[in-house]
Amino acid sequence: MRVVATAGHVDHGKSTLIRLLTGMEPDRWTEEHRRGLTIDLGFAWTTVSDGQQLAFVDVPGHERFVANMLAGVGPVPAVLFVVAADEGWMPQSGEHLEALHALGVRHGVLVITRSDLADPEPAARQAHEQLAETSLAGLPTVCVSGTTGEGAADLRRSLDELVSGLPRPPHDADPRLWVDRAFTIRGAGTVVTGTLPAGSLAVDQHLVLLPGGQEVSVRGLQCLGTEAPHVDGPARVAVNLRGTDLDEVRRGDALVPPRQWLCTDVVDVRLRGSDPRELSARLTMHVGSAAVVTRVRPLGTDTARLSLDGPLPLRIGDRCLLRDPGSHRVPAGALVLDVRPPALARRGAGRRRAVELEEFDDHADGAAELRRRRWIRSEELRAMGATEPSGALRAGSWLLDPAHRDALAKQLLGLLNDYQERYPLEGGLPTESARQALSLPDAALLTAVLRAPDAADVSVHEGRLRLGAPRLPEPVREAVAEIRDRLESAPFQAPTATELTELGLGSRQLAAAVRAGELSKIDQGVFLLPDAVEQAVARLAELPSPFTLSQARQTLGTTRRVAVPLLELLARRHRTERLADGTHRLR
Repeated sequence: MRVVATAGHVDHGKSTLIRLLTGMEPDRWTEEHRRGLTIDLGFAWTTVSDGQQLAFVDVPGHERFVANMLAGVGPVPAVLFVVAADEGWMPQSGEHLEALHALGVRHGVLVITRSDLADPEPAARQAHEQLAETSLAGLPTVCVSGTTGEGAADLRRSLDELVSGLPRPPHDADPRLWVDRAFTIRGAGTVVTGTLPAGSLAVDQHLVLLPGGQEVSVRGLQCLGTEAPHVDGPARVAVNLRGTDLDEVRRGDALVPPRQWLCTDVVDVRLRGSDPRELSARLTMHVGSAAVVTRVRPLGTDTARLSLDGPLPLRIGDRCLLRDPGSHRVPAGALVLDVRPPALARRGAGRRRAVELEEFDDHADGAAELRRRRWIRSEELRAMGATEPSGALRAGSWLLDPAHRDALAKQLLGLLNDYQERYPLEGGLPTESARQALSLPDAALLTAVLRAPDAADVSVHEGRLRLGAPRLPEPVREAVAEIRDRLESAPFQAPTATELTELGLGSRQLAAAVRAGELSKIDQGVFLLPDAVEQAVARLAELPSPFTLSQARQTLGTTRRVAVPLLELLARRHRTERLADGTHRLR
């Protein structure tokens, strides 16, 4: 299916043209029939020569209903631009053209209607002059009479060519259905309609209604009046919803799959058609079928920050337009560059941001986004509309830019060197302190940094990071050497608390010696050589099994103060076993 919107001044024959092409009545409301003009969106469809269905969104032309018109044009890629031969170019013709140009619509057909009432050539020349400097320049032209039917065959041929030339969206695109109508049907419940530009919807699919975030499911689907188990975009579709009442959904809401779209109320954009410094501070932004009041903050010569009064599900590359309802003008179109822009809090931040935005593309580039942001959750990157770059480093649910990972590793080495010089007796920099110092939002990213080649000498022990082997300060090293000398001759005669104090070895110094591998802690206040356990097992193996504490103490040449905790340590390490009668044996 293909979808085309009408555009043009009020009462120039848009609805008449649709009736001529489809045989259907696009005007839905009694008031529209009574007044003879379209005040809301109408829909009709036909089949073109290759068998494809072509749906029309008939939009109102009257200035009072331009917002309704924008709701219909927003999601549609092509236009049937209508100008009456007997009136020529009119005010709403210009406003509709401004909107289409701002949205970047490039495909369509110019139709000169009422060609039986006046020579169509002057109106055609006038229209082409207006289109010349816009995205719709050079449209093919057809002259038609809705009364006599003259030119209808030519118009159908032009529509055939238009349909065959429209680009096809990717089949795996994430769907986003902007709601343009909502109503109830007895026995079915809430129904919404909209133009699905890409992706697919299916019966029983779970969706989210944004911006509210309400979870709903698809009870049924209709495409051009026919029930369907699934619908692929582009298409006009009606969705029967479970999980929501009519008063909970409105035009401008969007149906999307869960966790695949970001809702945002601040975006950075590139403007088309106007200098941002010349815009009103408050305008209405139109995107899809939504219309939201927004505050405009100029950044550069063609970039601005838009702060929306309400959040919308937007992606990088979305096209929207800014409209001034008071002046009945569309002063600018906007291309979304960033849906998660940084805060502009510091002096000069706006100027710096303008320079950054000069390098942004008009489409979502996963590699560029990761390079700019340095790290991002993979789900968020996808929700922005970008794909995961091939070189990204994974850290749990995060993606990390390789170049920034390497820069962080170098920064970490400097942190560790500084910390170890200032606090030589500590076990290293706490991992949480390192994470905060590197401004990382998650510990998983710190783990990824530690895998960098430059961080090969960084070790992690008991929640602390250390660079290289532990190094003891000279006074501590000398005191520990004296203890080691004593233990070499009497391995199990641990120094007393008094002796340790006299040597200047407190708890911090002793803990540092244990981390450095110079001593082994057997129990509180009991320190031996690092190989004390193996030496003990070798000596105890000479005793008959089982053996008593007293026998062990005598064999080891030590006191009860050392023998008791040493045997307990051997039991915890499953080197010995204490029997029910209080004796011990080697395992």
